[in-house]
Amino acid sequence: MQYMMFVCSDSEPDTDKSDEPDIDAWVREHDEAGRRKQGAVLAPPAAATTVRVRNRELLVTDGPFTETKEVIVGFDLIECADLDEAIAMARTHPMARGGRIEIRPFADFEQ
Repeated sequence: MQYMMFVCSDSEPDTDKSDEPDIDAWVREHDEAGRRKQGAVLAPPAAATTVRVRNRELLVTDGPFTETKEVIVGFDLIECADLDEAIAMARTHPMARGGRIEIRPFADFEQ
């Protein structure tokens, strides 16, 4: 099953800095195991462009849609047997300590 892992910042990171995991090692491990299909770091929120259409009028705004301290800083597309495996994988992601990880399955419109 495929999941999107949203890698997010957090205003309350883990204060325990001992044994901080290495992101390059995490990526390499999961790429080699075939669990991580794709991933990338995103540009800062200031680089965002928000697009909306209201009453057939195009509204384009520089910057993110909402003002918030926590933002999506990257993503990983992963393939796991089930949610438990995805959680185990997210638990070891370095940003699970410095930020937070949101795991979301892809919608299945076939059901």
